[in-house]
Amino acid sequence: MITVIAEFKLPQPMTVEQARETFLSTAPRYQGMPGLIRKYYFLAPDGTKAGGIYLWQSREESDRLYTDEWKSFVRGKYGSDPTLTYLETPVVVDNVLNEIISTS
Repeated sequence: MITVIAEFKLPQPMTVEQARETFLSTAPRYQGMPGLIRKYYFLAPDGTKAGGIYLWQSREESDRLYTDEWKSFVRGKYGSDPTLTYLETPVVVDNVLNEIISTS
């Protein structure tokens, strides 16, 4: 598994309520996406930075999302280019499903 942190600076601070509304408008595009296990949207406490934390089954599946088209969408929606950080994720503890998930 792989975790990708996509983050971007906002042109002006956003409140949690504004972020929730904006994030809910884009969330449906990620439902049912092949290889995507989970996505978390985040907003920095001061409202100047936002992004997503994605858990993928593989790097190859994640690379299908982070195209020039996707980066252009983010730039248009939030006003700046995203930065991407890739992290190997060998174990996940899921307390909702009461499971420990591990790569083999």
